[in-house]
Amino acid sequence: MKELRSAILMLIVFTVLCGGIYPTVVTGIASVLFPKQAGGSFITDTNNRVIGSSLIGQPFSEAKYFWPRPSATSGFSYNPLASGGSNSGPTNPDFIKTVGCRVKTLQDSGVTGSIPADLVLASASGLDPHVSPEAANVQIPRVAKARGMAEEVLTTLVAAHTEGRQLGLLGEPRVNVLALNLQLDLLK
Repeated sequence: MKELRSAILMLIVFTVLCGGIYPTVVTGIASVLFPKQAGGSFITDTNNRVIGSSLIGQPFSEAKYFWPRPSATSGFSYNPLASGGSNSGPTNPDFIKTVGCRVKTLQDSGVTGSIPADLVLASASGLDPHVSPEAANVQIPRVAKARGMAEEVLTTLVAAHTEGRQLGLLGEPRVNVLALNLQLDLLK
């Protein structure tokens, strides 16, 4: 009985500490030091309306926009509640068919030559908001044609939206598709 009472007391103490006090302190510190990130890194339009997050991919399928990496989430694309990969291996017939359809869609849209893998393969989370600079660059002719713009303008815009490695050595260069497309919409 004495051990049971000690166990229940420890359960209550650690639940309050680890489930209440610790998350509150960490959230408070994050809110002070990194308010934008702690708040969800939301992106707003000119009317101050939230239109997305710089941390979660958005579905774009119109020719006038740069297309993001495919989403592997179920239900609707880029659903953060269903985050996760498809778990399909490279020999899975459904996987091969899906990738083949994505390649065909890109080729039908005017992409020629080699297609970067991140335009046909979903990320592990299925929510990745970035594509490689190569994936953005192969889409420039389609976007330029759909918007009636010079390809050089879009090349400059992609270069301006290319983020480098974090701390100079972590990760790969990348382009946030939502930020790039929002900038496109602001151009006349």
